[in-house]
Amino acid sequence: MRRMLALVVATACGTLAVAQPQWPITERQRDAAERVAQAGVPLADLAPDAPQRHTVQPGDTLWSLAKLFLKSPWRWPELWGMNLEQVRNPHRIFPGQTLLLLRDGERARLVLASAQGTGHSDGPAGAPGGEAAAGLPTVRISPRARGEMLPALSIAPVSARALAPFLSETVVLETDDLARAPRIVGALDGRLLLSQGETAYVRGELGDAQDFRVFRAPVPLRDPATGELLGYEARYVGRARTLRSAPTSGGAAVPAGEVVPTALRLTHTRLEATVGDRLAPAETADWAGFVPRAPGIPVEARVVSFVGEGLSASQKQIVSVNRGARDGMERGHVLSLWRAGQVRADPADPKGPRLRFPDERHGTVMLVRVFDRVSYALVLDIGEPVRIGDRLTQP
Repeated sequence: MRRMLALVVATACGTLAVAQPQWPITERQRDAAERVAQAGVPLADLAPDAPQRHTVQPGDTLWSLAKLFLKSPWRWPELWGMNLEQVRNPHRIFPGQTLLLLRDGERARLVLASAQGTGHSDGPAGAPGGEAAAGLPTVRISPRARGEMLPALSIAPVSARALAPFLSETVVLETDDLARAPRIVGALDGRLLLSQGETAYVRGELGDAQDFRVFRAPVPLRDPATGELLGYEARYVGRARTLRSAPTSGGAAVPAGEVVPTALRLTHTRLEATVGDRLAPAETADWAGFVPRAPGIPVEARVVSFVGEGLSASQKQIVSVNRGARDGMERGHVLSLWRAGQVRADPADPKGPRLRFPDERHGTVMLVRVFDRVSYALVLDIGEPVRIGDRLTQP
């Protein structure tokens, strides 16, 4: 109801409020916070320039706040744990709230400036029940109709804009199931390439679905270290929707041995669609579990591929990883990227043993979608481009 109210008020004022995803938390994430809720964190774990206070700004994320206060952003559950009694859900921190860093001996805690000794706050300033907790004066509204802009919705763990496309566009299949899925068989005027807004004709059983994702023929994903087949990655092409007034045979009887394909309109394309592309029902993005945190087990993984074109990946791009649910991986797990050290001859002793330089840590990724034997990860920060075969470990 609160989110609906914010949208209605914002629209009445002439500003369209962009809907934000729900960010549920898991019991495991809550447990991680509870382990440090009482004691706080050691002063040695604070960032060297951690501020005494920070007012949350639109665009802040849990990741950026963790980088601000702690040396390791993936330790966000501990930052939340420092404030567990006041912030029951880490996704209910709002622009306009002020965070205070309190030091007590060798430990530190993070609290809401307005909530010291007043209980918890779980709403934005100006929202019902949230004015006092956010430290803002109560606004009394006279009994006449008027509109008032509410503050922005709660901040996200990481950028929702960066994540949204990949939560429904990345698909890894255990077998080549798309080989039996409905497929594009033609287009108007016999064209082979189709763009957004154009009509495609599809053969196959579409069921009751109206909206579909379009995929190129899946390609096998293999472990770069062992060669094991991890699954089949379907390359995302775009989206399509069944036309309500699909062309038919005009009411004439269809001769035996002939079929009339279904007409669909391409509503979005990342690549040009073509004959042979396959369809799968559309999915709704699942936002559960997005709290950056370290895995509780040792990890030794490799980068398998990149989502999209190119020989390397940069910040905010998606890479696939050769570890999945069977290996204990979960959405939200943060991993460190390592570049293999070079092997060179000793310039002073060219005939002696070769020198193997140590691996260098050069970035951080967060798992955003986990399948059985493979996962997809968002590159959070990076010192140099990610390459296939780069090593990943727990941070």
